[in-house]
Amino acid sequence: MSPVQLAYEQLRAYEGRPTSAPGVGKDLVNEPMIRHWCEAVGDTSPAYRGPDAVAPPTMLQAWTMGGLSGHADRSGAYDELSGLLDSAGYTSIVATDCEQEYLRPLRPGDRITFDSVIESVSECKTTKLGVGHFITTRMDIRADGEPAGTHRFRVLKYAPAARLSKTDGRSPEAVGRSSKPDGRSPEADGQPSKTDGRSSKTDGQPSKTAERLTAPEPPEPPRAPEPPQYPRPRRPRPVINRDNAGFWEGVRGHRLLIQRCTGCRTLRFPWLPGCNSCGSPEWDTVEASGAGTVFSYVVMHHPPFPAFTMPDAPADGAGPDAVASGAAGSGTAGPYAVGLIELAEGVRMVSNIVGVPYDKVRIGMAVRLEFLCVDEELELPVFRVVEGGEG
Repeated sequence: MSPVQLAYEQLRAYEGRPTSAPGVGKDLVNEPMIRHWCEAVGDTSPAYRGPDAVAPPTMLQAWTMGGLSGHADRSGAYDELSGLLDSAGYTSIVATDCEQEYLRPLRPGDRITFDSVIESVSECKTTKLGVGHFITTRMDIRADGEPAGTHRFRVLKYAPAARLSKTDGRSPEAVGRSSKPDGRSPEADGQPSKTDGRSSKTDGQPSKTAERLTAPEPPEPPRAPEPPQYPRPRRPRPVINRDNAGFWEGVRGHRLLIQRCTGCRTLRFPWLPGCNSCGSPEWDTVEASGAGTVFSYVVMHHPPFPAFTMPDAPADGAGPDAVASGAAGSGTAGPYAVGLIELAEGVRMVSNIVGVPYDKVRIGMAVRLEFLCVDEELELPVFRVVEGGEG
């Protein structure tokens, strides 16, 4: 069913309406939460410790969250807007992005209050997912009554685009001409037409038509239609911007590059525009040796998705360079292990762990860098368990 075109003025009427009553953070800004956050993301900046500590700016939204019990003060405006779009056929939703603006540091002891409004509703847009409307909500956050920051969150409410038809691309007329269950015409496999009364025999033998008058042939068993062949979907491309372009350039050359601050010589990963330790924007790079250990890991379980099929091991007889050259085995669609790898240089990065079954991965395993050829355009750094490291 096609979505109904809504009057844009009808949607714009929701702009500026609150999504909830004014809220109060359930906890004061506090040191334990700051410590947990910093340990989770590996941020060791001294600015977040000691008597003059501040909270990491990216924790801005954390102090407004309602936890498992949530906030019980939602207004009806957002639900009303969502219901209107649902009734018009825009029944799917996906989060697209968020933006934060920081106005002053948050310090332990600050009491957080906030307001949230529907900031904007877009005109109808056409995307790869389908047609729909972008909804942006804005949360204005205050610390002890002073403006502290702004958090914007954007979603797309859309009507899913029509999926590919499960036919093999033949026209309805061609399908109608076929007399075989698999869609092929009788002539296509060398058989005569069953309706033209002619025999394919030329040696004086009675025709099939005559034979059927005395001994009818048993009907051919139906053949299952062959599944349509679609190209294997490509893995999503990494987002490359001015801050991380150098990293991906290194990967293309089979080099894993780590940023190094030229002010305090601190190594950092992932790539950032400035140093976490001293704030300097100046940096150079060092090449990782490729040695590392599994610091932590998770096992990914999801329905099979061909673009994320992970190679199990190089093909039979292939050497250790097979993964880098693209000669990996066919692999499976999961589960597979994703590790937080501590490099020999001291920084950590997230990547796939290959070389052993996912249920054999253990913290502390020694791993070695390889480059996985995903397709003719994309290679990714992965880590193979060192021989004997699986215990």
